[in-house]
Amino acid sequence: MRRAIQQIAYFAPRLRNNYCGRIDNHQCHRFQSTASATNQQSNDKPKLILSESCSRKLKEISEKENKKYLRITVDGGGCSGFQYLFDLDDKVNEDDVLIGDGSGQVVIDTLSLDYCSGSTVDYHNELIKSGFRIINNPKAEMGCSCGASFSIKIE
Repeated sequence: MRRAIQQIAYFAPRLRNNYCGRIDNHQCHRFQSTASATNQQSNDKPKLILSESCSRKLKEISEKENKKYLRITVDGGGCSGFQYLFDLDDKVNEDDVLIGDGSGQVVIDTLSLDYCSGSTVDYHNELIKSGFRIINNPKAEMGCSCGASFSIKIE
């Protein structure tokens, strides 16, 4: 229970400071949003690392799906407090960061990047399932056994 309170105490002010509170077309608009989507090389935050298997799968998907991006979002929920969500998207929003080369890119919003910067995006293939996952997240204190959710380190 104490950990949940710490996470709420950490998460709530960040939302208050980063978002204006207006919701138009189901999208939040940032106070500091002045430029369109930025490329990771121009961003001062630590980057996400794409594994070889992730890059190969992204290129394969991009060829089949006609230039789709892998969208990564960190959302509240899961058994550990926060969860990773993966989706294919063809849109890049104002507060998104593009990661990767031209034929297989990851799109992540800046708030989600705050919770997983320095992590590795991997594509894992097992007998019973396959899919993208985040591994080696330096911001995660612990996670569930399936790897879909995590709790953040309180600094």
